[in-house]
Amino acid sequence: MIYHHISEIIGRTPLLRIAPEVHGLPRVELYAKLELFNPFGSLKDRMAWAMLRDEIPALQIAPKTVLESSSGNTAKGLAVLAGVHGLTFKTITNRINVPEVKKILKIIGAEIVELPGVSECPDPSDPNNPLAEIEREMVRRPDCYLHTSQYTNLKNPQAHYDSTGREIYDDLGEVDFLFGTLGTTGSTRGIAAFLKERYPALVSVGVIAAKGDFIPGIRNVDEMQEVGIFERSRYDHILAVDSAEAIEDMLLLVRRCGVLCGPTSGAALRGALSFLRPLAPSFQVVKKAVVIICDRLEWYISYIEKRRPDLFAEHHGPGHSGVRAFKLAPDARPPEMPVTEAVAWVAAHHPLIVDLRGALGFRAGHIAGSLNLVDSIFEDLLDRGIPFSLGQKVLLVCPSGDRSARYAAFLREKGVEAYSLQGGLMAWRDAGLPLERRWERVPE
Repeated sequence: MIYHHISEIIGRTPLLRIAPEVHGLPRVELYAKLELFNPFGSLKDRMAWAMLRDEIPALQIAPKTVLESSSGNTAKGLAVLAGVHGLTFKTITNRINVPEVKKILKIIGAEIVELPGVSECPDPSDPNNPLAEIEREMVRRPDCYLHTSQYTNLKNPQAHYDSTGREIYDDLGEVDFLFGTLGTTGSTRGIAAFLKERYPALVSVGVIAAKGDFIPGIRNVDEMQEVGIFERSRYDHILAVDSAEAIEDMLLLVRRCGVLCGPTSGAALRGALSFLRPLAPSFQVVKKAVVIICDRLEWYISYIEKRRPDLFAEHHGPGHSGVRAFKLAPDARPPEMPVTEAVAWVAAHHPLIVDLRGALGFRAGHIAGSLNLVDSIFEDLLDRGIPFSLGQKVLLVCPSGDRSARYAAFLREKGVEAYSLQGGLMAWRDAGLPLERRWERVPE
């Protein structure tokens, strides 16, 4: 078939039946909706074109820069579609945590305004907000931009109602279970709405990242309030998956199904398997379940390598086990120190205080004497060895204490007297304890 414009290739992606010997679920027909077959490699191609399509005629008469806050797939789609129509694209973000994504955006021609303070720890105290910066930019230069606003634009879920949901229904008819990951939430909202209109018994399950964890393209429970089109009532269940589980089931899709997808898709599959496994033996008839496979593998190599160096035959010396592979035992008590005890302990022992938040959150307020090491950088250091002497006492601080507790437990196993500040900086602040502030200008 011959196409005359790249936008004509968006959509009409295939469904792949996952063999029962792979998923192991009795009386379940499991299908993968392969959104990685969209021309720019992800399900966000549909939404990007839906937000831009009707604006193109006016923009070609009076050109504006297409503006969005996106750290990945939406930016790719918008940048390509803007470029092929002779327009420019700009993203303002603080969430580009995967180097390949940034490089691809550069190649496509996107202008990237990457705000400082990038961290894998969600930090409510960080004043660095890309959407607020976009609002300021729109006020400063109101005639220069078209803000597509993926987190509030109802064309986002409508694109999946009109196309993705309809395609699934045309291929499968009534579907019993739908599993998809929650980023902007547009795809799961739109698909589920279309399918439920035709089969109200559909069970819609949204998959998010575990608290304090980071999976590209997925929000965790602390971040869902940032998404304007998210409505909890549209999901029958919401499940949390951690990054190790996401990569494990990504490998299942890659190696057993030949689907070269990324960790976000692995998270969707893990959500489906963990949800259906206890239910499947009780099914009296065969149930149909669909998992949304959202994008491709190649964009996440560095992310996967950091968390699973064993896949790349990386060895860090005898006896070394990286922090990314470390998990607290289910019955283990993390080495946390309550704020009330921490004040006296810091005064008595003068420990190294490592603040794992982003740069702007740190400048807005931190414990006096703290060293600011963004959590992803700290993980890199720990995966290469302990970056301070074993005799050094350490207090780790993150926004709420979840992520720092795991690091402290890891350091304890290596012989370091390390603690996590219980409740994080928010607990310190809520206790009315002093914070040092530093507002020097961030270098360009």
